[in-house]
Amino acid sequence: MDHDTPPSEPQNVPFGKRLQIIRERRGLTRTVLGGLVGKSGEWVKAVEKGRIDTPKLPILLKLAEALRVRNLNELTGDQSLSVDIFTGPGHERLPAVRAAVNKLPALLGDRDAPPVEHLRARLSQAWAARHSSPYHRDVLGRLLPDLITDAQLAAHQAEDRTTRRRAQAVLAETYALAQFFIAYQPAQDLLWRVAERGMVAAQDSGDLHAIGVASWLMAQAHRDAGDWDAADLVTTDTVALLEPRAADDGADALAMHGSLVFESGYTAARAGRMGDAWRNYDQAAAIASGLPGDYYHPVTSFSRAIMGAHATTIAVELRAGGESVRQSERAPASAIPSRPRRARHEVEQARAYHLDAQHQAAMATLEGAHEAAPETIRYNGYARRIVLEELDAREPARRRRASDLAHRIGMLT
Repeated sequence: MDHDTPPSEPQNVPFGKRLQIIRERRGLTRTVLGGLVGKSGEWVKAVEKGRIDTPKLPILLKLAEALRVRNLNELTGDQSLSVDIFTGPGHERLPAVRAAVNKLPALLGDRDAPPVEHLRARLSQAWAARHSSPYHRDVLGRLLPDLITDAQLAAHQAEDRTTRRRAQAVLAETYALAQFFIAYQPAQDLLWRVAERGMVAAQDSGDLHAIGVASWLMAQAHRDAGDWDAADLVTTDTVALLEPRAADDGADALAMHGSLVFESGYTAARAGRMGDAWRNYDQAAAIASGLPGDYYHPVTSFSRAIMGAHATTIAVELRAGGESVRQSERAPASAIPSRPRRARHEVEQARAYHLDAQHQAAMATLEGAHEAAPETIRYNGYARRIVLEELDAREPARRRRASDLAHRIGMLT
């Protein structure tokens, strides 16, 4: 008998041991994890050692969020708790976008690529349409297949070095637009494929703005996967590349620099490094102050108007309930011109109220996010988590309100 053959049935790993394995894989101490979920390090130790039973759903959801566990059954081992925390439903236009990404330009026959200037104009129009539409994923799902195909063709058919580099820059930023569509859908393989292709195209282009955008999105992908070291490396290296020229290359370059500095702060907050988080935020805010008052970066949303929303996110990620609410109330969503970004900020405001146990305010804010951009809240894992917790509330009125919103955002389908 081959004793090295693994057993045919998976071992029944206790909840506490699962928690310890995932926590250590994420690089969190017991004290940090406890603080992220409103408990002590000793409580985490007691759970891991089996002295405390598996927590109830509200705490499980907080642990899953803090550990970036995408599905509760990964944490609990209970297949009946197959609740995907951070992934929304698959959009009906996702297959068409996937097909366009996977299509080989060399197999498209004799079709000629549009001029790069034409593609750049279409890309700008697509970003504008995304920011103005409450159903921004549907808008992007209609525009992306042809835009991806044409951008791939332009890069493939370019006959000289200069045209090819310009086409690669457009292709990189088209992949960036695609990531906004794919995010939070059940398509992690496609998200990483697009992120990596975007980075390769940006580097081939030599365009600093395209490199900044690709790096900004790659850092987010690493952070959302729980790889904070990789996220930090991407942002640090790209800031070092952009910073020497950012002040002299116009508003877009300055905004890209500020976006990456803030991303470093966001990652630090996710990892519980309070000093680094606020230090990077302050540096990003200083960069934003050098931008025109009405400026708004079309990809990253970096601007003076967004800094209040960013402060809210930092406080929320640090699980500072009172401070989160204070920052939230200083940052009205109405100041943000983009509908999906405005709705995302309202989700962050709801997280702040939820942390501070202001449950009615949290639900009211989520309802406002639904009014601004239903597709933002429908695909946002934090919003879904708050609704799930409210469905477990003791008060019937809270449960009814949560049930109504769950129905409207499609959690029951």
